[in-house]
Amino acid sequence: MTGPPADAGSSGGSPGGGPLAGVRVLELAGIGPGPFAAMLLADLGADVICVERPPSSTSAVGRGEVTTGAAADPVRRGRRSVVINLKQPAGRQIVLDLVERSDVLIEGFRPGVMERLGLGPADCRAINPRLVYGRMTGWGQDGPLAATAGHDITYLALTGVLDGARRQSHRPVPPMNLLGDLGAGATYLVIGVLSALLEAGRSGQGQVVDAAIVDGAASLATFVLGLRAQGRWSAPAGGNLLDTGAPYYDTYACADGRELAVGALESAFYGELVRRSGIPVTEAVDAAHREDPAYWPAAKQQWASHFATRPRDEWLERFAGSDACVAPVLTFAEAAADRHLRARDSYVERAGVVQGAPAPRLSRTPAAVHRPPAAPGQHTDEVLGGLGRSVEHIAELRRAGVVG
Repeated sequence: MTGPPADAGSSGGSPGGGPLAGVRVLELAGIGPGPFAAMLLADLGADVICVERPPSSTSAVGRGEVTTGAAADPVRRGRRSVVINLKQPAGRQIVLDLVERSDVLIEGFRPGVMERLGLGPADCRAINPRLVYGRMTGWGQDGPLAATAGHDITYLALTGVLDGARRQSHRPVPPMNLLGDLGAGATYLVIGVLSALLEAGRSGQGQVVDAAIVDGAASLATFVLGLRAQGRWSAPAGGNLLDTGAPYYDTYACADGRELAVGALESAFYGELVRRSGIPVTEAVDAAHREDPAYWPAAKQQWASHFATRPRDEWLERFAGSDACVAPVLTFAEAAADRHLRARDSYVERAGVVQGAPAPRLSRTPAAVHRPPAAPGQHTDEVLGGLGRSVEHIAELRRAGVVG
């Protein structure tokens, strides 16, 4: 499997190019959207230093879970890792020294935690006014739920988005953590950070980016909210155009149990779907009634029966090269071997781990996988040495439990 350049070495700064080459990002280790945002920034060439907590008998690192799986976790790719005890004054000072030399800080703690550590926005911007301070949470920095726990599914539930992820008369199906954590969370954090960096280049002043998954989810729902306002999304969940209500925007099982995804929204594409499939054109399937929800239940039954008459690959042969908007529902393993995705190198393999390639594509300063995933603390000595700490001082900090 080909793709972006092979992983670079582990010495000093960002080893590759990319549009963010020369930008330093300080990541306070967390879970979910924060690390994914750091991966995206690292793919784009930023020098990302991840500050991780020291292991304990009760932590995941202490049990060996993170350390053992680090090499197989592509979300950890692209950055250097240091282990620092933030609760010790000397550890806090190391982080502040890194802040002074950084352009961006991203953290995903509950509101108030960084302030109690003496590393809040005011503490950091007092020594680096240009710092962009990215805050990633589920509920946001304020509001009635700001201090409470949550996860992808709870954020999507509150914003109405999860209600749309259901078939009619069925319970919602959580869209993994792709929509909340990574789409509404990490992606919006990166958008905010890059926007603030651009503005800081003009004003010389950083700012706080308050990225909340609930805000991102509400933003992502704007298109559907617009359809609702136009009266074009009025049925209960599972009965509308894009939520499996329409017969020409749904999935169907084939004779061999494998499935097809059909997305023939436009009339020309629907005509191609009907023609290529050879389905008998009844009143329900007729193009004249395709936009009338009254005909949808009968049409869905007819399409389901029709697709069940042939195995999936026979259907794919019929639709090959057409605008019928039909695709096979592939597993992740099948997707990595798909001829189109292979031609675009949408997936890459590093050290035996298949992972999504850096995206999007840039013509002059492309993103790349610059480093393999780091083990916790792998670069502690290197980073501290870059701050001017001597070998003896680093050893003293390690003995004192300040770094690991």
